[in-house]
Parts: sequence; structure tokens; C-alpha cells
Amino acid sequence: MTAAQSTDAGKQRPRTWPAMLLIVLAVLAVIAVIWRVDTVPRTDDAYAYADTIGVSPEVSGKIVTLAVRNNQAVKQGDLLFEIDPRPYRFALQRAQAALAQLDAQIPLTQRTVNAQGFSADAAKSAVVRAQAAAKQAADTLARMEPLIAKGYVSADELERARTAQRAALAELTAAQSQASGAQAAVSSVAALVAQRAVLTAEIATAQLNLEYATVRAPFDGRVVELRTSVGQFVSAQKPVFTLIDTRHWYVIANFRENELGNIRPGTRATVYLMSRSNIRFSGSVDSIGFGVDPQDGSGTANGLPSIQRSINWVHVAQRFPVKIRVDHPDPQLFRIGTSAVAVLQPERPDSRDNRATPNGAPS
Repeated sequence: MTAAQSTDAGKQRPRTWPAMLLIVLAVLAVIAVIWRVDTVPRTDDAYAYADTIGVSPEVSGKIVTLAVRNNQAVKQGDLLFEIDPRPYRFALQRAQAALAQLDAQIPLTQRTVNAQGFSADAAKSAVVRAQAAAKQAADTLARMEPLIAKGYVSADELERARTAQRAALAELTAAQSQASGAQAAVSSVAALVAQRAVLTAEIATAQLNLEYATVRAPFDGRVVELRTSVGQFVSAQKPVFTLIDTRHWYVIANFRENELGNIRPGTRATVYLMSRSNIRFSGSVDSIGFGVDPQDGSGTANGLPSIQRSINWVHVAQRFPVKIRVDHPDPQLFRIGTSAVAVLQPERPDSRDNRATPNGAPS
């Protein structure tokens, strides 16, 4: 073999060490990624979230003042809108006038009741006197009847005694009837006092409805979905717009179920929004979801969040929502539904064990 042939053979011999090096580096990279995912869970399947309420009036009426506009930030106690207060003011005035009239009527009725009581007492006294007179006339007649045969009493005297007895009995019957009528005429102010309690409750209700006509912000927030104007008739319990509670902002991050083992409420987290990925926000886990829609074709569980699986022909790990409370959110950046990225720093089991007290109890 010539020298030229030997040189060509050496050039054609394959060099395996670069390929081996690439394989080793790839394996190390995979191990590093798996370790990173296991120790520092991260997901970009997340979004910003805040609590919301539908601002609904407690009373119905026409809007006469609309003090906010769409997407406006408001402070607690700020005026949102006002419903025409005149019907509720008039209802309050009617109830107050009825109460004043009743308060004037109660003393007059009480005096009438007192007079009726005096008449009833006088009628009872008249009955007592009539009973005494009737008894006396009966006794006189009883004494005179045996004396008529002996001639001690004349027939005329006996007849007068009988007439006196009949008159006394008639007077007693009349007195008893008058006493019964006087007692029946005695009324009471209890019904009027009960009516006063009803009017007092109506006044309180009218005052409350008048206050409800003015709707103020229950907390610091931002007005959204405002689609009305002055002059619109609104009904009680029907939302006029939505108010976002901007006091607290959260990031709802969907983590795979095999990443939840070391996540606890209070676990520290770092989040950022896709809109400003260069700004990091710290936070902590507020809660971990305990139910999602299984999406197995057996129907949707009512009220459970629905999280789509990325691959439907391979069995993949289910994702559960982890609610992260942001410590110091920027109110100008956070919007409900903004895409976000969440990175957790869970404590390892061995680190929790190392914090045990000398006698073995956890600190």
C-alpha cells in the first residue's frame, strides 16, 4: 500500500468522540431540565385574576346621575350612580306624616278611654245603689204583708210598698243595662300603639330605600362593562356594570398534577406578565385547586373549572389551578385575563425535616 492510499484511509475513518460528547451533553441537559421542573415548577399556562362583583341597585328607578365612565378607577365610597330619589323621599314623608298624625291621635284616644272608664265606674255605683234600694223595698214589703191581717197596715200602704218594690227592681234593671253598655264602650289604645310600631318600621324602610337610591363603591376598584347612561331605568338586583376589586390581584397558574406534591399555601412564587415580561412580581400561593372538569365524556361537574388538555390522543397529566396572590401588583399592568408566567419555589421535604426541633417536633 502506498503512502497516498494510507493517508486516504485515515481521512475516511469516522470520528465518534464528537457524537458521544453531544449525546452526553443531551443527557445532562435532560437531567437538568427534569431536576429543574421537579424542584422549581414553572408554567406559562397562567393568567391574571381579580375578584369582581356586579354592581346592582337595591331599588328600581331611573338613573339621574352617572358619576363614572367605563374603565375608570374608583375609591371606596365614591359615588357611582344615583337613582331618582323622589318616589322614595315622598314615601318617607308619607310615613312620617302618618306617624305624626297617630302620635296626635293617641293622647286624644287615651282621654276618651279615661272618660269611658269613669262612666263605667259611675254606672257600677248606680247598680250598687239600685240593688240596695231594691233590697230595702223588698224587705219593707215582706214586713208589711203579715201586718195587713191584723189591721196594723192599710191596704193602701201595702200597695204603695209593692209599687216601691217594682220601681226599685225596674231601676236596678236599668242601672245594670247602663253599666253593661258603659263597660262595653271602654276601648283601648293598644291597637293604636301597635299601629305606631308598624309606621315606625315603614319609616325605617323608606329611609333605607332613600339611601339605596345613591350607589357608592364598596371598595377600591375599576369600572368595566358599563353600557348605560343617564335616563336609563334600572331594576333592583339587576347589574348595571361590573366592578373589579383591585385591592388584591392573583395569578391563576395551571400546574400538572405531578408537580403539586411540594406546593403548599404560602409557597413563595415569582410571576410576570406577558405584556411586560421584564418586570417580576413576588407572591405566595393562596390556595390549590381540588377539582377540575374531568372532560372524560361523562358530563361536566357543575361549578368546576375547565382546563383543556393539550393532547387528546395521549394520556397526559391533568392540570390543577394554583391561586397565587401577588404581593405588590402594579395596577396599571394587571388586567383580568392577561397571560402570565409563574415560577414556584417549593420547600423540599428534607428541608422541612431539617427544621425539626431537638425533641423531634417540627418547628
